[in-house]
Amino acid sequence: MITVRRVWLIRHGQSESNAGLPTNGPGASPLTERGRRQAARMAETFTEPPALIVSSPFLRARQTAEPTVERFPEVPHEEWPVQEFTFLGRLHGPQTTGEQRRPFADDYWRRLDPAYVHGHDGESFQALITRARAFLDRLAGRPADGPVAVFTHGVFTKAVVWSLLSGVTEPDAAAMRAFRDFQGLYDVPNCSIVELWRPGGPYGWRVAAGATMHLAETFSTPATASHARFD
Repeated sequence: MITVRRVWLIRHGQSESNAGLPTNGPGASPLTERGRRQAARMAETFTEPPALIVSSPFLRARQTAEPTVERFPEVPHEEWPVQEFTFLGRLHGPQTTGEQRRPFADDYWRRLDPAYVHGHDGESFQALITRARAFLDRLAGRPADGPVAVFTHGVFTKAVVWSLLSGVTEPDAAAMRAFRDFQGLYDVPNCSIVELWRPGGPYGWRVAAGATMHLAETFSTPATASHARFD
């Protein structure tokens, strides 16, 4: 009998950054009231307890996970490095909006340099893909004891999916350009779910057909190609 592992990648609810408000660094933006409603409704969608609840260290992902953690207090809850792609770091100053960051984001993508690090605390594109692959390897090492719910972010989710579809582990400029094109076309709204599955044996992770599932009432803030909002 083949055992199938299932993972839900859940993008956080609407954050203040998504709503166009200033943020004080990439991880500090909290959920809006709309985002909190989305998080509460996400917790209601589970038809069975997950085997594990994982959340990003960023505030908006942790807040999105809270209602699910409260609904299933017996389920282990762990924090993994599934935070958003923060290639701009703190952008040399606090309290900036997405529109203020956009020129810097556009400049980053124009470089098409997977090894480039912006400032002293940005993340390179190569580091993002390495982190996405490490996440998949960590999941593969877990026992197949039930579904895993991962509360994460839009661009990180896209990086995981793209790395599975492309097989790229050491991106060059062409791969980085291909990812940016993919990023702009593949919509991952707030509090949507992308399902991954992996059969037993020597088989790798797959993206489930029709994998992106939305809440019945979608409050969508796309994770844009420039990603100047710290989604």
